[in-house]
Amino acid sequence: MHYYISNKMRNMKPSAIREIFKYAADPQVISLSAGSPSVEALPVEAIARIMNEIRDNDLNSALLYSFSEGHPPLREALKKHLQEQHHSFTDRDDLLIVSGAQQCMDLAAKVLCDEGDTVLCEDPSFIGNLNCIRSYGVNLVGVPVREDGIDLELLEKALQEQPRVRFLYLIPNFQNPSGITMSLEKRKGCYELAKKYGVLIFEDDPYGDLRFAGRPLPSIKSMDTEGLVIYARTFSKILSAGIRVGYMALPQEVFGKFVVAKQCADVHTGMLSQLLCYRFLTEYNLSEHIEEIGKIYQRKCGVMLDALDQIPAGKLEYTRPEGGLFVWCTLPGVEDCSDFCLRLIRDHKVAVVPGSAFLPQEGGMSPSFRMTFAAPTDQQIVQAVEIIGEAL
Repeated sequence: MHYYISNKMRNMKPSAIREIFKYAADPQVISLSAGSPSVEALPVEAIARIMNEIRDNDLNSALLYSFSEGHPPLREALKKHLQEQHHSFTDRDDLLIVSGAQQCMDLAAKVLCDEGDTVLCEDPSFIGNLNCIRSYGVNLVGVPVREDGIDLELLEKALQEQPRVRFLYLIPNFQNPSGITMSLEKRKGCYELAKKYGVLIFEDDPYGDLRFAGRPLPSIKSMDTEGLVIYARTFSKILSAGIRVGYMALPQEVFGKFVVAKQCADVHTGMLSQLLCYRFLTEYNLSEHIEEIGKIYQRKCGVMLDALDQIPAGKLEYTRPEGGLFVWCTLPGVEDCSDFCLRLIRDHKVAVVPGSAFLPQEGGMSPSFRMTFAAPTDQQIVQAVEIIGEAL
């Protein structure tokens, strides 16, 4: 039997991170590859208590269909949370509950783009959302990320030169994969350029709550007076990645089409997960929980950076993030480190993600690789970095 594959999917490749998971399943491998939260940061006792309460008091609601827009009490609680804590929800916005924050991008690409349209993004950027965009036959054009965020001069050049730009995809806080935080000046600059050229901004903020150093910066969404910003967040990094609950604030003018796209995708986000998030958000001290998470990641990041500091100068360059989950490492004088990353996992049993996986243009080369300090234990972090130093 010959199976026809659509033009949209014919050239799509598996996520490099998911492929690395296959190697990382080997118990001998120390995985610094997955962007999973630390098990130390999971509020296991609270989740178990809430699940028991749902079982005893609200099981029918968890087992039945619900609204495509999301569980109404959770939507209202999140609107209030975004207004009070992030100043990122206005009267002209509405809120949609989705099955993990990556579905925000899937819906955005489906609703806002036709095949052949263009999306501008940071270079490098999050592989999962890049693949979402590619799957709709959309052209991805990357703009280099500097130490303080996207290059505004090159961004404006791309806005002038690229045809049919539908939106700009940004991760301002502790960017995945680089760990870089966009400066306030550049956040304002991105918004002004979006306003000047009449394009939307998709602001992805999965890591914004994970700051453990420096001062918080306002979201681009908080600057939005024109209805130009779609703002995506998630419970994955602060509550549980496995429950798959994200949410997005977006202009009311396009909200209805996003709801229809959501209906086509999966009808609605799982009710058990939504009820869990609602009870945690309204019955527990979220700010206190986030503060405790920050202490965990501050320690784990410090362990990784201290270990990296032991590698002889000139062998490896790396970022020093103020939050998030990632450290971005670069091999000086190397054009592409993919072979090094492959040998690292094959011969030394340490898994990292080559930077080429995060490039908007497929087939490109990168001298960098991404490591996470969240999921591995402190001992594994030290051991893995020592092995990397020896391999270098």
